[in-house]
Amino acid sequence: MTPDRSHCEGCFRTLDEIRAWSKASGAERRVIWAALLRRAGVTPPEELA
Repeated sequence: MTPDRSHCEGCFRTLDEIRAWSKASGAERRVIWAALLRRAGVTPPEELA
């Protein structure tokens, strides 16, 4: 986790996103992917944006 515990330094997901991942639908996972890519400083592809 980052020092401020905002997200994981390895996967860039928040604790809530990590908890939700296993039960998330495909659409929910795409939303999480787009958010974590933005946190990582990467522009998500159109299909995730």
